[in-house]
Amino acid sequence: MEPDNRASSNISNDVATQKRELRHTCRQVRKAMGEAARQQASRSICGWIEAWPVFQRSSVILTYMPIPGEVDLTPLLKRQTKKGWVLPRIIPEENHRMVFHPYAPDRLVRHPFGMAEPAPDLPLIPPGEVELALVPGVAFDRMGWRLGYGGGYFDRFLCDFTGVSVGVTYQALLLDQLPHGEHDVPMGWIVTEAGLLHPNPKN
Repeated sequence: MEPDNRASSNISNDVATQKRELRHTCRQVRKAMGEAARQQASRSICGWIEAWPVFQRSSVILTYMPIPGEVDLTPLLKRQTKKGWVLPRIIPEENHRMVFHPYAPDRLVRHPFGMAEPAPDLPLIPPGEVELALVPGVAFDRMGWRLGYGGGYFDRFLCDFTGVSVGVTYQALLLDQLPHGEHDVPMGWIVTEAGLLHPNPKN
């Protein structure tokens, strides 16, 4: 019997629709937290990461420059100057892929999407050198699934990533369950201002 491609397509469309609606809702939740609460939560999250043995023994760490409202990990970069911090640069015109460069605070440029990213002439870091990935998202759930921004950039990276992945979010956006599709990749860990969580995806 041939597979019913229409059924598969309907499921994919349903997941995409649910994700779009959730992105809007979760962004409203994030906005409603207020700047002071977000900054306090960000400081706590930096503290949890800094005290984590996995972080302490990792040398090459992928992080991100926050867009407005996201958890701000820049205090961690400023304190932990001996770490090999790596930032992504997204290339939408090349199949939505990411490349990686060393963090150089004086060599950040503004991407049209609004976030700061490394200058393109900085050295390239092979993805295989990354030991720990601190991954942003709109929301995460307790099984490790991530609600991203819809571009698929981190999903493409994570599908081949063999290091430790950590979803970084606020406790208010750690949900019980998120819709996920066949190309989504669950996180190995989640960190919020309440601490670290080691999820156990069921399916």
